[in-house]
Amino acid sequence: MTTSELRRAFRDAYGKDAEHVYFSPGRVNLIGEHTDYNGGYVFPCALSFGTYMLIAANGEKCLKFRSLNMPEVTEIPLNLLTTPLPARHWVNYPLGCIAQFVKRGHAVREGYDILIWGNVPAGAGLSSSAALEVVTAYAFNELLGTGFNRTELARIGQLSEQEFAGVRCGIMDQFASAQGKKDHAIYLNCDTLDFELVPVRLNGIKVVISNTHSPHKLDSGAYNDRVSQCQTALSELRSVRPELKNLAELTVEDFEKIGSAITDAVAYRRARHVVSEVARTKEAVSALRAGDIERFGKLMCESHISLRDDYEVTGLHLDTLAEEAWKIEGVIGSRMTGGGFGGCTVSLVRDEAIETFKQLVGQAYERKTGIRPDFYVAQISDGAREIND
Repeated sequence: MTTSELRRAFRDAYGKDAEHVYFSPGRVNLIGEHTDYNGGYVFPCALSFGTYMLIAANGEKCLKFRSLNMPEVTEIPLNLLTTPLPARHWVNYPLGCIAQFVKRGHAVREGYDILIWGNVPAGAGLSSSAALEVVTAYAFNELLGTGFNRTELARIGQLSEQEFAGVRCGIMDQFASAQGKKDHAIYLNCDTLDFELVPVRLNGIKVVISNTHSPHKLDSGAYNDRVSQCQTALSELRSVRPELKNLAELTVEDFEKIGSAITDAVAYRRARHVVSEVARTKEAVSALRAGDIERFGKLMCESHISLRDDYEVTGLHLDTLAEEAWKIEGVIGSRMTGGGFGGCTVSLVRDEAIETFKQLVGQAYERKTGIRPDFYVAQISDGAREIND
């Protein structure tokens, strides 16, 4: 929908004009998966599609939430802004962000009418939840005049997801949505939150996202299980390296020396993925800076194999998309992106091979799964902002 169409929808819903329109993007992670909550490096970029929030003061003592993507209308009294709604209610994502402002001493003293619309495919692993969290954090940062920087807005989004949605997520998704820059990816140290904006120059190559239409559900428990398994591995490694803060501190060579301290076989594999993925991410960023896109693509493929075999978060749908992509001439690299358990793959595809890629990968995927995938040629975009047109 265009901004004018969204403004018209707000008038239809609330009988008045929106005072502000905010936007925050989804993201795709080029490499560095399941490393963020282990203190490692990630390499995401913001996308041109995301979540819009239209808002106007209502003179009442409540927040009214409507979404063009959801049927229900939800009203929250101002004295209940720190109380979560029942599990899996979509309003928990923005409400959790607003609660963070209240907990920091910034009371919401007037009510607002709010309309949400997003064009990030839900459940695709492109961070529709983070886009919703960050657009809320950005909007209320402006409305309340709190002056938080973009890194703090990302933290607010992360805490919302952890406390109100029950997902023990890292900060990558919210950080990319807040800090994104057009034609750049974010090389982020998730331990220190130091980051660099790295130009993504893909001459004659596009970022293509393939949607399995097998939605991932990070709140189903499997994601939180991986977090716990990594913590188990870290705890056992501390028996030989007491000073170890995060799994990501280990080099591959370190892990080969002390990994046997992990007695649980599953936890060992989870840790091995994290350590090798951090090394791959560092090498991939170096390769991109050096213009070695072929090496970058090979590391993407290695990342998927590790996520398949050691972290076990891919499954039939993601594996089929990635493995069929690897067969296509002109595909530089392909891997799952996001939390896994469904969602999307991200591929680097030469311009002249894009249509062949869509046709052959799409046909093979549909034969194996009975599902028709969707493909998006991604545009790398800016982070959260107010839209004034």
